[in-house]
Amino acid sequence: MNSVQIIHLLDLFGVAVFAVSGALAAGRKRMDIFGVVVLGLVTALGGGTLRDTLLDSGPVFWINHPVYLLVAVVFSLLTFFAVWIFTSHKLGLLISDAFGLAIFTAIGTATALITTDSKSVAIIMGVMTGTAGGMMRDVLSAEVPLILQREIYATAALCGSFVYVTIKSLGFQDTACIIISVSVTLLIRLAAIHWGLSLPVLQSEEAVGKN
Repeated sequence: MNSVQIIHLLDLFGVAVFAVSGALAAGRKRMDIFGVVVLGLVTALGGGTLRDTLLDSGPVFWINHPVYLLVAVVFSLLTFFAVWIFTSHKLGLLISDAFGLAIFTAIGTATALITTDSKSVAIIMGVMTGTAGGMMRDVLSAEVPLILQREIYATAALCGSFVYVTIKSLGFQDTACIIISVSVTLLIRLAAIHWGLSLPVLQSEEAVGKN
């Protein structure tokens, strides 16, 4: 299996786990099967769609490769029919989201770096690809987006994207860059979930007084 095939499979896996997280979010809001599929599709495809649109790199990825649509729909439906496997706790959603965040951040960074050859743009696009789908999911399910909460979320994506760009400039192969980047983002995000890690919060005197 060559590097292109490995990257493609990782991309499909990212679509699958983000579709699951979208479907779980829909389930928490007691949406019907149509709502589950819509939220799964938006979560799985939203970040990549925004990336391709901003980069003006041709047709959006799922238009050229409808298999992404199929994977997103199938895993949304599987989650709908097998939701009893997951607990009602938010942990299942957070873990599936963490995997999607890590994979899409690395794929987004790689795609942008090929398209623009700009390290700063690649990092921005990587973070956006990883977080945009989850933001759309949370907004549509009437939740405060994870990226706006105190939890370490976008910071994990930023670290993973930065690592990708750095080691790529050192001559690492694409597959190695993606695996290392995914590992960095995933470990940081999972550590934040497990230990409740967060960044310092700016509080005004008015907010402190209310507390």
